[in-house]
Amino acid sequence: MRVARFSEFLVGALAASLCLVCDQREVAAFPYTAQRGDTLAEIAERFYGKVEMEKVLVAANGFDGDVPMLAGMRVEVPAVSYRHVRAGESWNSLAETLLGDSRRGEALALSNDTMPWVPPVTGREIVVPYPLRYVVKKGESTLSVAYHFLGKRDLAYVVDRFNHLKGEPVEPGDVLIVPVTDLVLTDEGREAARASLAVVAGESGGDDRDAQDQSSRELPLLEKDVREGRYLEAIARGNQLVGAGTLTEPALAAIHRQLVEALVALDAYELASDACHEWRRNDPDAVLDPIELSPKIMRACAAADGSRGVGPVGSTVPSASAAPSIGPGSLLPPTRGRQEP
Repeated sequence: MRVARFSEFLVGALAASLCLVCDQREVAAFPYTAQRGDTLAEIAERFYGKVEMEKVLVAANGFDGDVPMLAGMRVEVPAVSYRHVRAGESWNSLAETLLGDSRRGEALALSNDTMPWVPPVTGREIVVPYPLRYVVKKGESTLSVAYHFLGKRDLAYVVDRFNHLKGEPVEPGDVLIVPVTDLVLTDEGREAARASLAVVAGESGGDDRDAQDQSSRELPLLEKDVREGRYLEAIARGNQLVGAGTLTEPALAAIHRQLVEALVALDAYELASDACHEWRRNDPDAVLDPIELSPKIMRACAAADGSRGVGPVGSTVPSASAAPSIGPGSLLPPTRGRQEP
């Protein structure tokens, strides 16, 4: 299964929100606090001038279907960003800096109505598409994803090349990154962005306290989502909690612990491995008990331990084959075959 890195999938929105409409950062997005009576369609109409951009808000926030907006709910609002070309830069070098991969230079050039073999003009302001993360559903293809978010089935090749699929079909649960350019903000959207940026950049007004209180309230709901098999809802809720502000280590550990279970249930082992690493990094005393944890979780955590170690950042641990016991910092070899969570 092709999946995005966990750190990108869960906390990319927060990182993006720290640099709206600035000149040297990869993406632009800002958090909006829903008001009484708001709907996603109305937010899209006000901030993009296009009610159909509701679908982007749904995908960017990991919502599943029609989600009612409640007063106080935080919504990430994606937007394109801009960058002035510097001397000596190429589409590939710009893509490496702005989109994380030099091979995405073609998509960056096409987003600016030119061809990748035509060098960008020094000093010219270019648009940087928003890298929208989308989980493929049953029956979908690059054709349908391109039509849904880019407006043309003919742009399926852009989705294919941006994700290095090499023509391979996508499967349910795959995470695609779709370069969306049709996200220019209206005047009202830009004003909301400036207001949100001032709060985020200043880290004032009790936002972190609010986020910590929110995590305390919603952690039982996250656990219930996982317990009752609503795994996509759990991932979306975890995403929102992690991105809402600076949380305590125990809260982060508890959230990532639930995300591990949700992700292994969807067979997203790479994401689950990274989630387990974050869980144990924030709770170095966490015990991997094979009686309490499923073989799938043990497998994902064994992969995390083998690649990065556990405990305090920078600590070292023995290899999986050298760890005979279960306990804080211990390792297990991965199990073979597919087993239920």
